[in-house]
Amino acid sequence: MGFKDFFKLSSVTLRLTRKPTKQEFVTAIKITLLGVAAIGGIAFVVKFIALAIQGV
Repeated sequence: MGFKDFFKLSSVTLRLTRKPTKQEFVTAIKITLLGVAAIGGIAFVVKFIALAIQGV
């Protein structure tokens, strides 16, 4: 895919987009925050187990 094709496909994508409603925006934020919290929680548990195994 060349430079010209990239801009052609990008312009088609931008023409199809629309501004989200307030409800869609809030839902997207909630999902994002839930994902970040889940990944942080998993990382915390893994780090806690690693420290427990090492005996520090």
